[in-house]
Amino acid sequence: MAAGSSNYWEDLRKQARQLENELDLKLVSFSKLCTSYSSTRDGRRDRYSSDTTPLLNGSSQDRMFETMAVEIEQLLGKLTGINDKMAEYTNSAGVPSLNAALMHTLQRHRDILQDYTHEFHKTKANFLAIRERENLLGSVRKDIESYKSGSGVNNRRTELFLKEHEHLRNSDRLIEETISIAMATKENMTSQRGMLKSIQSKMNTLANRFPAVNSLIQRINLRKRRDSLILGGIIGICTILLLLYAFH
Repeated sequence: MAAGSSNYWEDLRKQARQLENELDLKLVSFSKLCTSYSSTRDGRRDRYSSDTTPLLNGSSQDRMFETMAVEIEQLLGKLTGINDKMAEYTNSAGVPSLNAALMHTLQRHRDILQDYTHEFHKTKANFLAIRERENLLGSVRKDIESYKSGSGVNNRRTELFLKEHEHLRNSDRLIEETISIAMATKENMTSQRGMLKSIQSKMNTLANRFPAVNSLIQRINLRKRRDSLILGGIIGICTILLLLYAFH
């Protein structure tokens, strides 16, 4: 019965780790897609002198964003279900005496789920804000071009308005680069945090499963120290005898 419960717990942990790895890869790709969205839109606007072709409607990046968002939400839902099953297992009556270790493991998985959920919602919100701004800028640019072509006069006021719009777009590009650098830094810190949590989990697992290892290592060290003292004493006695023999 205990072996069956242990296997059930290990199976849940294996499923949780697999889902966490998949989520980590998906979130990295999702973040890269969001940071490259605006630069791609700027490149399209520079290639086309008119706005006869829609910038955002039917965009492959928009479809990819929607698809990846749905996939990540499904993975988060599955990981939430696994965590709920792990919580039910820890609260069941037949759980072995290592309940504290199980609760620690469950809390670690919950923290990882919370971090991934927060990162997903933040990245999604940033993407939607960028897309909304791109829609607004595209509409303003289209109005400017329509006014310019309709009047047929490239007057001084229109030139000043276009220059001001160009300055605003350059400022937006600098802000986007700063956001990209910040998100890349956050991504690296999240990866390092995951590695440290993994190392800590492995150390806790070893400490819980093999409590006699430290005792065995201490005994070995004591025996080595005793042998070193005996060997040092023998060498010292032999040295004294050789000196006495040499002087007599």
